[in-house]
Amino acid sequence: MQSHPPISASRTARTLAKLTLALALAAGTGAVAPVAAHAAVGYERGPNPTESILAATRGPFSVSDTNVSSLVVSGFGGGTIYYPTDTSQGTFGGVVIAPGYTASKSSMAWLAERLASHGFVVFNIDTNTRSDQPDSRGRQILAAADYLAEDSSSTVRSRLDSSRMGVMGHSMGGGGTLAAADSRPSLQAAIPLTPWHLDKTWGGVRVPTMIIGAENDSIASVSSHSEPFYNSLSAAPEKAYLELNGASHFAPNSDNDTIAKYAISWMKRFVDDDLRYDQFLCPAPGRSTTIEEYRSSCPHS
Repeated sequence: MQSHPPISASRTARTLAKLTLALALAAGTGAVAPVAAHAAVGYERGPNPTESILAATRGPFSVSDTNVSSLVVSGFGGGTIYYPTDTSQGTFGGVVIAPGYTASKSSMAWLAERLASHGFVVFNIDTNTRSDQPDSRGRQILAAADYLAEDSSSTVRSRLDSSRMGVMGHSMGGGGTLAAADSRPSLQAAIPLTPWHLDKTWGGVRVPTMIIGAENDSIASVSSHSEPFYNSLSAAPEKAYLELNGASHFAPNSDNDTIAKYAISWMKRFVDDDLRYDQFLCPAPGRSTTIEEYRSSCPHS
C-alpha cells in the first residue's frame, strides 16, 4: 500500500517558493513577479481559462475512457476512468468521484468526463453496494485513489501524477468525500456535492474544501448539512461554500454549468496549483440567477 505523507510535494514546493520570494525581497533584490515564482511550481495544463471555456460542455483536452470491473479491484465497486489523450503537456492530477445513496456511477458521468477534458485523470466509481453509508464511501474513495495510483493500466498511470489528487462525491458520496479528506490530509482538494452525513463537525479536515449545497434540497438541507459542514472546517487551509439558487438535492446528477465552472476552478487551483483560476474564485462571486450564496476564505494563500 502506498504511503501518504501529511504534506504534499506540490504544497511543499509552493511554501518554498513563497519563502524564497520573501527572502529575496528582504535582501533588497527588488520585486519578484509572482507569475515567475508560480511558473516554477505550478502545473498549468491547457490554455488560459476564460468564462466561455468553462461554460463549454467539453474542455480543451480530448478524452478517452477505460472501464474497471468490480471483479479486479478490492475495496470499492469498480468504475470508469476518464483521461486526456494528450501526452505533450506532462502528467495530470487525479480526481475520484463517488455517487450518492442508491445511485451508480452513471449519475456523475457527465461531470467526470467534463473534468477530464480540462486536464485531469478522473475515476468515476461505483460503490460496493448502493446503500453504503458515507464513511464506507469515504474508504472506498481512498481505495479507488490507491488503485488509480498503483494498479491502473500503464496508459492511465503514464498520464497521472499520483502526488496530486482530489476527491468529490454527491449526497452520501459527498459525506464520504468529507470522511476521505479527514482521513488523508495529503489530498489536494475536496468537493462534497449536496453532501449528507450525520456528523456535522469536520474540524480535522486539512484539505482545501469547497462545499456545494442546493437552496431547495429537501434531503440534505443546507441548514442541516452543507452550512454546518462548511462552518466546521476550522483547519482547512482554504474553504468555500457555494449554494445553488433554486436547485434540488439532485442538481449534481445532470449537466450543470455552475457546478462545472466552480468544481473545475477549485480542482485546477488546488490540485494543479494553477493560479490562473483564482479569478473565478476570488473575489467571491455575487448572488445571481444560479448562485444563492457564496462564502470563502479569499484571498487564497
